[in-house]
Amino acid sequence: MLISACMTPPHSQAATPAEVTTAVTQAVSFFHSKAAANGGYVYRYSADFTLREAEGIPGPDTIWIQPPGTPAVGMAMLDAYEATKDEKCLSAAVEAAHAVARTQLASGGWDYSGHFDAKNRASQLYCRDADGRRLERKQVPRGEGGWQVWKRHQNKNNYSTFDDDVSQAATRLLVRVDHALGGKDAEIKEAADFALSAIMATQYPAGGWSANWDTWPSAPPPVAMYPIKAGSYPTDWSRKWPKDFTGCYVLNDNTHATLMSTLLLAWQLRGDAKYLDAAKRGGDFLISAQMPDPQPAWGQQYDAEMHPSWSRAFEPSAICGRESQSAMWALLRLAAATGDKKYLAPLPRAVAYLRKSLLPDGQIARYYELQTNQPLYFERGEGGKGFVLTYSDKKASSNYGWKWDSELDAIESIGRKIGRGEPVIFPRVEKERWSSPPTEGDIRLVTG
Repeated sequence: MLISACMTPPHSQAATPAEVTTAVTQAVSFFHSKAAANGGYVYRYSADFTLREAEGIPGPDTIWIQPPGTPAVGMAMLDAYEATKDEKCLSAAVEAAHAVARTQLASGGWDYSGHFDAKNRASQLYCRDADGRRLERKQVPRGEGGWQVWKRHQNKNNYSTFDDDVSQAATRLLVRVDHALGGKDAEIKEAADFALSAIMATQYPAGGWSANWDTWPSAPPPVAMYPIKAGSYPTDWSRKWPKDFTGCYVLNDNTHATLMSTLLLAWQLRGDAKYLDAAKRGGDFLISAQMPDPQPAWGQQYDAEMHPSWSRAFEPSAICGRESQSAMWALLRLAAATGDKKYLAPLPRAVAYLRKSLLPDGQIARYYELQTNQPLYFERGEGGKGFVLTYSDKKASSNYGWKWDSELDAIESIGRKIGRGEPVIFPRVEKERWSSPPTEGDIRLVTG
């Protein structure tokens, strides 16, 4: 983000490492001094920084957790520190990590935004006060784990989400800053530990995750209610939204992939095998969730019986092109990290199927109908209300991405390299673009 912008000089002559370092540190100092509120950030600012925007207009003491909010900005500043070793960049990243730690909920994760004004803070079950002191709460929602509990949203003041990389990005920032500080900041370390514990506690026996939770599981979701099964087709599925969120295992918007990336990062920086084991369980889930022929790819979400299922009114039981590519990237990263080629095994069938399913323009459809493989879209209902399933994209609603660029060539190429034991460089795609520290090439370019 900040680094990549500063690496491209406005003139034709290449900038020196010293000039780039100066530009990077100036960018961090400027943005930190002008944009930060309570150490955190939102999405966009007017040129004079008097207007702030995220999903809506946040209050002056509200920060955004959902990327590209506070965690993404904090990691960009940490990237700048790791490349330049300028302490001002580290200080800015630490402030962002404190803002994230102080908006962590008693459920262990984060909501889309976080608040620092007294009224809004009082309405949330945050772990800490606005100054970072731990809050000793007598009662915190605890109980049975699983979607049958969490989908009720009974504890709205304790709502944590994995949707849109929210809790994952917050966790990665804390883990990375904790590593940079050598574990010396107790607040940041404790918040990172708690967040990682929440990721592992909410993982199902099969290795998947739900999109959100608001009750700390006193035990993991029970295998009796969530048996370990392979992906399969339902005997039938409704063409109309059932008005129920039955998809307890969620891949939507790369949720599963970013959870695996977060666990791998924790393992790489901390060396604790429990994080790798949880990431492997996530990979095992993707292997099991791959659908059988004639559509050997992945759904957007699955019910407890491992059938692709509905989520929102425009997210049907279907095979998903975007989420299938995300699943394959996650398996590739796991195979590269572990050297275990079993995680490559699902790819050839999935790539071959998706190549045959490409649209005439070379893109990939977000949804393919179960069994028939026809691309699915949604139009607005009568009077602009609701959504109606259709096989045509001519009047597809504008609220959603119905088509995505094919990444199959890159997936296939990197898979072959991993299979041959060759080193690989992963592209930063989709929501994983702020998942990783700068590469060695990035650092050499800046520091010489």
